[in-house]
Amino acid sequence: MTVQTVAPQFKADQKLITYIETKLGKLSNVFDRITGCSVTLKLENSGQVKDKIAEVRIHVPGAVLVATESQRSFEASVDLLADKMRRQLKRYKQRQLKGGRRA
Repeated sequence: MTVQTVAPQFKADQKLITYIETKLGKLSNVFDRITGCSVTLKLENSGQVKDKIAEVRIHVPGAVLVATESQRSFEASVDLLADKMRRQLKRYKQRQLKGGRRA
């Protein structure tokens, strides 16, 4: 699975991109029919708090699964996103299996 990372407000370093690819690459173990994955990294400056927002879109047959997380670092955001996407993929897989048995 290839992970496309976009950071429109800044230049993401290679270490962060490698970290994201490693964490999200493990999701193919949960569901092997992932057709694409894109990550958008954003900075939010609200007052003194500078949050890092990460959004993941995973394309699977017939659907696009989306999750967004905001934390103080991109690594923490990606960790939480990987857990969220793992749960979403498991739910999607269960729905596909249930639908397949009825037909």
